[in-house]
Amino acid sequence: MPEATIDINSDLGEFVEALESGADFELMRYITSANVACGGHAGDVTTMTKTLAEARKLNVAVGAHPSYPDRANFGRIESPLSPAEVEDTVHEQIASLMEVAKQAGVRVIHVKPHGALYHAANQKRDIAVALGRAVLALDPRMIMVGQAGAAPLAIWRDMGLQCAAEAFADRAYEADGTLRKRSVPGALHDVEHAAAQALDIALRHTVVAGNGTKLTVPAGTICIHSDTPGAATIAREVNRRLKAAGVRVQAL
Repeated sequence: MPEATIDINSDLGEFVEALESGADFELMRYITSANVACGGHAGDVTTMTKTLAEARKLNVAVGAHPSYPDRANFGRIESPLSPAEVEDTVHEQIASLMEVAKQAGVRVIHVKPHGALYHAANQKRDIAVALGRAVLALDPRMIMVGQAGAAPLAIWRDMGLQCAAEAFADRAYEADGTLRKRSVPGALHDVEHAAAQALDIALRHTVVAGNGTKLTVPAGTICIHSDTPGAATIAREVNRRLKAAGVRVQAL
């Protein structure tokens, strides 16, 4: 049987406090890809520079984490922007990270939309296409990260882009394959549950939803959100448990 391989990703550079306290850097020790906030919901030149410097030091791959340009709501509310406007803002955000990355001697490997933009792309083809167009204009080698089983992966592949399907270790799933809303009890997993779910994803390509339904999630990357309580502890245990099971943990 071929060796199982998985990437572990996390959204970083979103909170100045996490950078100043070292929380982001502690989390980065246990992941293989960092999705760096690049000005939409969070992030600026200073936070991007600090995050990329640490990623380079720890040999963590760097990706862009563009969003609806809505800092007030942290990019978690869908915007009325047209597809053309989405393409423009995503292009601008990724380009800003690429400029910082160039100065740091780092290449931007992938793109993972944030929050409401991620979910809008799952539901609206024109938003997914807008994201793909923005990336193609900047660097067609970049890998698009999207939710396992969601429509954008096929759309982006048809556009000529490489893709990585994503599943989540620290979040509960509903029976329809969506993530349980954060406002609902049980939405966030503790260390043990997250590690067990990560193993199911990497070895069996499955997740057990909150009602017991077994979902198929053929993922190449596992996300651990940096704002989940105990994120670094969760990432450390997920990383350890995967390697102990013989899974190769490596960047996209």
